[in-house]
Amino acid sequence: MKQLMLWILCPVFFLAPGIRSHAQAVSKAHGNWSGKLELPAGTIEMIFRISEDENGHLSSKLDVPVQGAKDVPVSKTLATADSLKLTVDLIVGKFAGKFENDSMISGNWSQHGINLPLTLKKTETITEIKRPQTPRPPFPYLTEGVEYVNPVSGLKLAGTLTLPANTKNYPAVILISGSGAQDRDETIFEHKPFLVIADFLTRHGIAVLRVDDRGVGGSEGNIREATSEDFAGDVLAGIDFLKTRKEINKTKIGLIGHSEGGLIAPIVASKSKDVAFIVLLAGPGIKGEQILYKQNDISLKAAGMTQEVIEKNRQLQKAIFDILLNEKDSAVQTDRLQRTYSGGMYPMMNDDQKKVIDARVAAVDTPWFRFFLTYDPAPTLTKVACPVLAINGLKDVQVPADENLEAIEKALSEGGNKHFKILKPENLNHLFQRCKTGAISEYAEIEETFSPEILELITEWILKTCSG
Repeated sequence: MKQLMLWILCPVFFLAPGIRSHAQAVSKAHGNWSGKLELPAGTIEMIFRISEDENGHLSSKLDVPVQGAKDVPVSKTLATADSLKLTVDLIVGKFAGKFENDSMISGNWSQHGINLPLTLKKTETITEIKRPQTPRPPFPYLTEGVEYVNPVSGLKLAGTLTLPANTKNYPAVILISGSGAQDRDETIFEHKPFLVIADFLTRHGIAVLRVDDRGVGGSEGNIREATSEDFAGDVLAGIDFLKTRKEINKTKIGLIGHSEGGLIAPIVASKSKDVAFIVLLAGPGIKGEQILYKQNDISLKAAGMTQEVIEKNRQLQKAIFDILLNEKDSAVQTDRLQRTYSGGMYPMMNDDQKKVIDARVAAVDTPWFRFFLTYDPAPTLTKVACPVLAINGLKDVQVPADENLEAIEKALSEGGNKHFKILKPENLNHLFQRCKTGAISEYAEIEETFSPEILELITEWILKTCSG
């Protein structure tokens, strides 16, 4: 926060009122402020924690418990005797309000061009995020931080290897994360599904390697410059690493891929005879473009959107995909994407509005996204000869179960694979949480990280497969 510099020669009586007014504003704003945004998909609580440093300067952090967000930095905290302004650059959001009294501020929250009323009330208690399944030490197994290099890319990859204690020659799995920059625990909304899976499997005699994605944690590289095929190379390097470990049975190394990881695992299995089995958790079976269209329809419906909104968003998707796949001139492509996302208003927008549009353009203007749009998993699945367990929850709104599992089953059958199992458990979402609607907004609200029944099912299937 920029501070007003006062000339040292100003008379003291001019300084005193300003200092006193500033101190009063700081004192008034200091504390925890909670408010609720009313959205079509539900209510979102926002908590601003405003503190004062030793110099009397204010700083703030934002928590959004329902989204699992904690300690989001507030870029600017400006308080006067009767107003408060908060700017959160990370999410391009702003709050501006007036003090009704010492414990209530009436104002508005603006983000992505939308303005919503938000009343903040001072509170002593802060909503806690509960994740009861997250494992806590001490653990009855060995945990080791590991590093190895992908010989093709030359990039160092870092992860955690968990090893069953007091046993040898056990099976092992590599966990492969979904899309986006994921840490080794696949952390989302403070859920740590890969940590939960690794803990359960290792307690039952299966070694687990989970790894930071490129550019995350201890791993090198830039995920925006890579595709699913590059990530498959990282997994192949992980297999080679596990084969150097004397504790692990080199003939019983398998893969568990979640979401995009379920697309990557078959690529690896089709290239390496060292893959003993694969587990596909919400893995794609149809082209990425088709998945995104279905994801649009199902996820927006689950979020309570009208059919008109759903159709408009699908039309926008089609326009964006057409530009990405057919416009070859980079500068023209960027301009067309900006205008399409903004409804032609980009040149007239202010800087904050342009940041929102630019972020959307950047999210799709990557080698990974273009690869995903056009990639068809079926031809690769026909080449997978090892045992396969494919599971999609029936309430998955991101990788719909029926279409994708049907395509996976068809491809495996056409390839002559007779050792696969297809499951569609009810009431499970994309994260394999027991849920009500499957809507993305539920992910953070649900305390459960991963269905215990599915954990047991996966473990039993792996142990049975490896015993054959």
